Amino acid sequence: MAADPKILLIEDDVRLAANLRQVLEDEGFTVAHAARGDDGLQRAGQAAFDVVLTDLRLPGLGGLELVRQLHATQPRLPVLLMTAHGTIETAIEATKLGAYDYLQKPFEIADLLGLLQKAVTAGRLMREPVELNAAPSARAALVGTSRAMQHVCMAIGRVAAKPVSVLIRGETGTGKELIARAIYQHSHRAHERFIAINCGAIPGNLIESELFGHERGAFTGAEQRRIGRFEQANQGTLFLDEIGDLPPSTQVKLLRVLQQQSFQRVGGSETLSVDVRIIAATHRDLEAAIREGEFRQDLFHRLNVVTILLPPLRERREDVPPLVHHFLRKYAGDFGVESPAITSEAMALLQAQTWPGNIRELENVTRRLLLQACGLAIQGETVHRVLAAQLSDAGAPPSSLAALAAALLARAQRGELADARDQLLSEAEREIITQAILLAEGNQAQAARWLGLARLTLREKLTQFGLRPDKQRET
Repeated sequence: MAADPKILLIEDDVRLAANLRQVLEDEGFTVAHAARGDDGLQRAGQAAFDVVLTDLRLPGLGGLELVRQLHATQPRLPVLLMTAHGTIETAIEATKLGAYDYLQKPFEIADLLGLLQKAVTAGRLMREPVELNAAPSARAALVGTSRAMQHVCMAIGRVAAKPVSVLIRGETGTGKELIARAIYQHSHRAHERFIAINCGAIPGNLIESELFGHERGAFTGAEQRRIGRFEQANQGTLFLDEIGDLPPSTQVKLLRVLQQQSFQRVGGSETLSVDVRIIAATHRDLEAAIREGEFRQDLFHRLNVVTILLPPLRERREDVPPLVHHFLRKYAGDFGVESPAITSEAMALLQAQTWPGNIRELENVTRRLLLQACGLAIQGETVHRVLAAQLSDAGAPPSSLAALAAALLARAQRGELADARDQLLSEAEREIITQAILLAEGNQAQAARWLGLARLTLREKLTQFGLRPDKQRET
């Protein structure tokens, strides 16, 4: 989860509000609380929040009207509803009016946290601007001065304002979601919803329900009606990532939506009309998938009105230096350190790599370099060490720890070192803390739980290893 997410909790039950606040703050959220619907609406207009979590029945202003007014004034702010069993139909109506989703009481805390994470991510995808250059202040940017990236930016400018479907093609890790967001933000639908779905990450038996919703009793476990992402994205933009992984039955239904702008929920008979712009992306060779009978040709032509091809990083190596500097600035801010210098030898080593994981892999390596640098300039030796660890993570023989142990013992044998064991343990501790912080995306509370450490102990370790975390990101 992104660091320091801010939640507005609107709940009139004092005990429940206190319990929820404690849980959410323990999970690293910053929580503001309002006990009335009208007070919550006022607070939402006075400060920026990542998500609103509200009860449906509230004094002052009911949850349904609250959702209506919030969506009218802040359509990119996700609103999650907590509802009792008797108000499920009202919660569904609220979802149609703009609520992101709802939870039926009593609910599991794990379900709440999972939904909050999705909502925070969805909100930031809509609000965080994608810069079409390497602006120093931009967290999300299409970085690069190569001719290939200039062509990509020009293609975005040409297609963004036109009411056509776009297919983004490129290898995994090339930044297809950034392209989709840039198209959305420069379109006439930028004030409406942007909803992203990874079609390859949802089981085939659930993808239709996710996209189109379902009626109560449509299948085992369908205890209530659900509103699908097409309905939620009405008037806005729906990004279908990894479209090549859609099962054949869902391809048929998606084609019908593209042709007729209407669909039926799973298990339903009511025809629903929608106005949604589709942006799709894939790393697969769709032409080969068509020949093998795995992808419909008519759907391909519907999606492929305009194609934007993202080149792999190995074909634009001149963009590696600006990308590295961009990621160093980005994560230095997250980790509360100064962005370090990087030597020409270190940069040359990075440019020489083939980067099979493309920009995503380079970003991960750059984060590791930042944490290893401890405030000093990044040297070629550090790049070698991090790249070796990267190979180990990818399945190469895990020899780096053994090699380090052998090197330390060799120095001890020559009389150059008297604490080989302590140094090895220190390096191992540094590495596991580094990996925990990276995995938790800077969320120290989450990393501390995984490591089995108190948050105070983790902060002390981060300081010991040269990191000075921003106090706002400690929770």
